[in-house]
Amino acid sequence: MARITLNDVRKTYGGGVEVIKGVSLEIADGELLVLVGPSGCGKSTLLRMIAGLEGISSGEISIGDRVVNELEPSERDIAMVFQNYALYPHMTVRQNLAYGLKNRNTPKDEIERRIVKAAKSLEIEPFLERKPRQLSGGQRQRVAMGRAIVREPAAFLFDEPLSNLDAKLRVQMRVEIKRLQRALATTSVYVTHDQMEAMTLADRLVVLNGGHIEQVGTPIELYEKPATTFVATFIGSPSMNLLETSGSGFALGNGATPLPSGTATLGIRPEDLHLAEPGKPDAFTADVRVGAVELVGAESYVHGTLPNNQDIVFRVPGRSQIAIDARVTIGAAQSALHFFDKSDKRMATMAQ
Repeated sequence: MARITLNDVRKTYGGGVEVIKGVSLEIADGELLVLVGPSGCGKSTLLRMIAGLEGISSGEISIGDRVVNELEPSERDIAMVFQNYALYPHMTVRQNLAYGLKNRNTPKDEIERRIVKAAKSLEIEPFLERKPRQLSGGQRQRVAMGRAIVREPAAFLFDEPLSNLDAKLRVQMRVEIKRLQRALATTSVYVTHDQMEAMTLADRLVVLNGGHIEQVGTPIELYEKPATTFVATFIGSPSMNLLETSGSGFALGNGATPLPSGTATLGIRPEDLHLAEPGKPDAFTADVRVGAVELVGAESYVHGTLPNNQDIVFRVPGRSQIAIDARVTIGAAQSALHFFDKSDKRMATMAQ
């Protein structure tokens, strides 16, 4: 196990195209840190730089007490789990697990001990004599994880390992990865574009945008206090509503002064909005014309427009009885309001 430190790390390709723009991070020993962001934000490039698969243009990367800028991937004491499994098709599961250890001249009894331990923790003991083509996608991904686990490295690096699995398997494997990482207590860096995956796995999240860090924090910190409008809309599903305050089409009241000077955008999460009730005043109110209703099981998401044609989404419990083109009034409490300035950065308020 080891901490990982990135100090002003940059990556520039030919023609002066800078894709990683001065990233600095301290990843604690035993922490599971998730890099999340949209396609092209630089998260996989940053992971490959930590692994040594991609050179860095400037800055410093340390794993444990060693600066690894000039070290080959095999010298960095890391293990990677990839999206495409990368298993040897002509080898059995046992041989796939043992291959890297044999190349490092690990004693046979030690190889067997590690294989048995990993196979038991991943519940792949019945498949040790099978070849990859005889396994399901989820089983192959478990084998790929096992191959990393038997290395007993200083750090695990996960590059979107669940992308090829169906929705149900992704949920199962998320739980499995979290459980294993806790049990092994190995420093881990995990890359994904799926914010739900990021929220459920991470000890801390790093939201990347255009090669730079937008915000670092625990999942609940990023959900409750997004630093920018980008984070506000990327973390949480459905996305936070962002409403322009100029000619807003909504009302603020309830004896509060919830719109600080300089506010350009008001943010409210769909789950913090509700149908207004007579006699129960809210800090935020708006009249909405309903355009669509999504039933997602235990709740419904209602899509509508404000009088000034701004779009808004709100959640109602159960099966919504709201009709298309109906006009309803919605509200939100003062504590549910997020304020952003003209540069799209969060504004501090007394209420928050």
